[in-house]
Amino acid sequence: MAPLRSRRHALLAVPVGLALTASLGLLPGVAAAAPQPGPRAETTATDGPLLSYVVNTATDRATLAKVKKAVTGADGSIVAAYGQIGVIVAHSKNPGFAAALRAVPGVQSAGATRTAPIAPAGTTDVGKPEKVKLPRSSAAAAARQQAGGAEPLEDLQWDLPAIKADRAAKINPGSRKVTVGVIDTGVDDTHPDLAPNFSRSQSASCVTGKADISPGAWRPYDPAEDYHGTHVAGTIAAARNGVGVAGVAPNVKVSGIKVSNKSSFFYAESVVCAFVFAAEHDIAVTNNSYYVDPWLFNCADDPDQKAISESVARATKYAQDKGTVNVASAGNSNFDLAAKEITDTSSPNDRGRPAQNRKIDPSVCLDVPAQLPGVVTVSSTGVKSAKAYYSNYGLNQVDVAAPGGDKYQVPDLPAKDGRILSTLPGGDWGYLQGTSMAGPHVAGVAALLKSAHPKSSPQEIQWLLKAQADNPGCPSGPYDGDGDGKVDAVCTGNKNVNGFYGFGIVDALDAVR
Repeated sequence: MAPLRSRRHALLAVPVGLALTASLGLLPGVAAAAPQPGPRAETTATDGPLLSYVVNTATDRATLAKVKKAVTGADGSIVAAYGQIGVIVAHSKNPGFAAALRAVPGVQSAGATRTAPIAPAGTTDVGKPEKVKLPRSSAAAAARQQAGGAEPLEDLQWDLPAIKADRAAKINPGSRKVTVGVIDTGVDDTHPDLAPNFSRSQSASCVTGKADISPGAWRPYDPAEDYHGTHVAGTIAAARNGVGVAGVAPNVKVSGIKVSNKSSFFYAESVVCAFVFAAEHDIAVTNNSYYVDPWLFNCADDPDQKAISESVARATKYAQDKGTVNVASAGNSNFDLAAKEITDTSSPNDRGRPAQNRKIDPSVCLDVPAQLPGVVTVSSTGVKSAKAYYSNYGLNQVDVAAPGGDKYQVPDLPAKDGRILSTLPGGDWGYLQGTSMAGPHVAGVAALLKSAHPKSSPQEIQWLLKAQADNPGCPSGPYDGDGDGKVDAVCTGNKNVNGFYGFGIVDALDAVR
């Protein structure tokens, strides 16, 4: 059976794809000359599929006004306009829409965010997590927790002691003034482990590209399929309340910003909306365990892919400038992100046209948002602190590492399972593995750092994450992650910084001391 590939950075029983990103310098500027509206497209050309577009412009009012006029003149409709970063989200059936907008003075890039038409669809089945039931003596376990003991399922959470989060919680479990935003498939705020810490006022759905703050808009479309965001949220901030599991930062607040549509695709306009929303709602940390569909890598020589990268880069920078630390998973393809060439066989993945078999240079083709400027890129480890068999890696590409689970690295009893146990929609708990699970451990530690150092900037929090990390160093012998006798990856670097761990595995205890 061929490996399953998902837009999310989670693994069930097999590797799931994701990628790297590189530095991006395409950020908003001010137009040097007064722009003019682009030429109006012929009305006979508006019979194409309805697509969504991002249009990246200068940020002055005159330019924005004239580009908006050009959007409608090219048979487009404006969904949202983020003037603060110069990004306009638009829909159009005009096949020449993007080309027409690129010709408008003041427009720096414009492109379709997808290859498939906008239409409702069913969810994508990528498998099921393995659920775990509470011990029968849950009442006794709750009493034990209240007396200073562990949560009922905490014995199965080998990942907490791996980064000393269990010890950190006794010193500082996190501040109620710190919120981590989970940009993902939605969060079930009714889960008993999440409800005590969930912030509804900082939650929304950004699926359309425009924030919807109506009650429950942040919840998963289908709890049975869209469990990813709820699992991530539990790792960050499941409460120590005598129920289920514990989070890395069990006293901070957590919010849900839903960006995946009913087909589980994460498109650029949704992600742009999410970062802007986080920036303007006092969210201290965002967790991003996905890549922006439909391109695993976005190459600058393609106008659509360039526009996607630029729009999200503007949004992440805006969030960081507002004080938000952005954390992203490195991906699950066992790619060396520092390599000169990588083969991408999955893009585009939204079935608008056949996937290409293309060789890309990861230094110029970007995985968004994982390695955009200022974003903390996270690789995954297992219980033995070795790189997880699926995790992407790369010298100067990975910033830090954290537990993400590895079915080949089996913990001692009573944990039993090498994957990560966390919350699932509907009041359940279950195991998943992937860099999706590593990212929220780092987001949790970042939240503890922000709790301990509330006046620190995002750059200072990132520096502390790296400075306090514990680096195992490259393995002394060949790395064989799946135990098949073949070398699966080569670690380069030294004890301080290397391709497998970046600056090292994050340390929650150091974060609060």
